[in-house]
Amino acid sequence: MEITVPETLTPFLALAGAGLAFAVAAIIVIALRPGAPGNALLAGALSAGFAAFSAVTIAAEGVLPVVLNHTSNLWGVQVWYDLLFSLSVATFLILPRARAVSMNLMPWIAFILATASIGLLAMAARLFWLEAAATREAGTTA
Repeated sequence: MEITVPETLTPFLALAGAGLAFAVAAIIVIALRPGAPGNALLAGALSAGFAAFSAVTIAAEGVLPVVLNHTSNLWGVQVWYDLLFSLSVATFLILPRARAVSMNLMPWIAFILATASIGLLAMAARLFWLEAAATREAGTTA
């Protein structure tokens, strides 16, 4: 199989590169601020923004390319597994905190299974909001 590398910067390469840069920056900030609370507004905005980007992508290209991207070759399947593993680990890590603030887990799990990161980010936004509300409430009753 012959692979060709674009000779110029395409919009898709620019989008991929920007995503990588933002992810690296976010991971570094998270690592440097281990006690920082989650930001409900940021998580909600990321969920809404990614949902909008996904809707534009589906409108422009349909849903079938998702299946083709992840079933056409070993790299596609590897990326699919990587997404599934990451989603599973993130869900595993968020569930104890969600239980601690009495979130109704089954609708959130269904949302995550249906939309992956969109649902996970929305769940994180709700979790962060509930945790902040509980902290505020504990501060006013102390």
